[in-house]
Amino acid sequence: MGASGFVGGELLRLLAGHGSLRPVRLFGDSQAGLPLESVHPHLAAAYSSVSIERFDPALLEGIDLIFAALPHGESQKIAPEILGRGIALVDLGADFRLRDPELYRTWYGEPHLAPDLLDRFVYGIPELHRERIRQAGAVAAAGCYPTAAILALKPLMELLQPGSLVIDASSGVSGAGRAAKEATAFNTVSESFSAYGLLSHRHTAEMEASLGTELLFTPHLAPMNRGILATCYAQAKGPCDPLEVLREAYADEPFVHVTDQPPATKWTLGSNTAQVTARYDQRTGRVLAISALDNLVKGAAGQMIQCANLMLGFNEAAGLPLCGVYP
Repeated sequence: MGASGFVGGELLRLLAGHGSLRPVRLFGDSQAGLPLESVHPHLAAAYSSVSIERFDPALLEGIDLIFAALPHGESQKIAPEILGRGIALVDLGADFRLRDPELYRTWYGEPHLAPDLLDRFVYGIPELHRERIRQAGAVAAAGCYPTAAILALKPLMELLQPGSLVIDASSGVSGAGRAAKEATAFNTVSESFSAYGLLSHRHTAEMEASLGTELLFTPHLAPMNRGILATCYAQAKGPCDPLEVLREAYADEPFVHVTDQPPATKWTLGSNTAQVTARYDQRTGRVLAISALDNLVKGAAGQMIQCANLMLGFNEAAGLPLCGVYP
């Protein structure tokens, strides 16, 4: 669902190389009726005779799992039908990422339409909730900003003073979606760098829920197609070695690489890998943690497939690129 968007296209690109998952129906309202190759020409060789359809519950017969990459609020409308049919659901929207329905009023400005389903969804970062995802019938895949920040910070939280956390993160323009907007037009973005969502970005709630502390989050728009770079700061409780803590935490994780160098978004382009590092600054007593990932892969489509692999009993890494594309 949402096959015509950037995430939908990335899902289909990755699934073309997956040995056990096969796309059966491609749903998308804005491009319904069009051949997929006219919407995503880069996918033509793998999907030459497939078209995008308008969603109809009658078309769900025989479907094992649904990937939903929809605007906020849309998954709430269709989740009861999907889960009621016993179909597994991996949702990329924020609709089921928060447990408390009142948080949706606070951060999204509207009531939740299916609060009774919130507890059925497992938060979709496999590195944090792998075993729960294996048993789940519904997963709310984490967003790109939260994934970058949480992977960099979660193992370090015992080292940090509560309430002192600041996250500055920058995203490529594809994170804003495919629809044409003046704010993400070439003339607006090229040779520019800007902050937005000051003090009120919706992903703040998701990060606070996972990290267990209040924080200040400022997102930025960078003049690049893909990538997230999250630079995070917090007061330390005392001298520490956060890089070694990250190494221990992610020693057995296939898609998190701990590096001595400050990671760059280009290193992760096209891959499902996050690259993280951290330092303790003796002069200020602060911890600095940095994470880089591809917002369309580990921050979206790749993470969805990683969760689906766990839910369906496949190899967790099936269909997922480990290495980035360079140059």
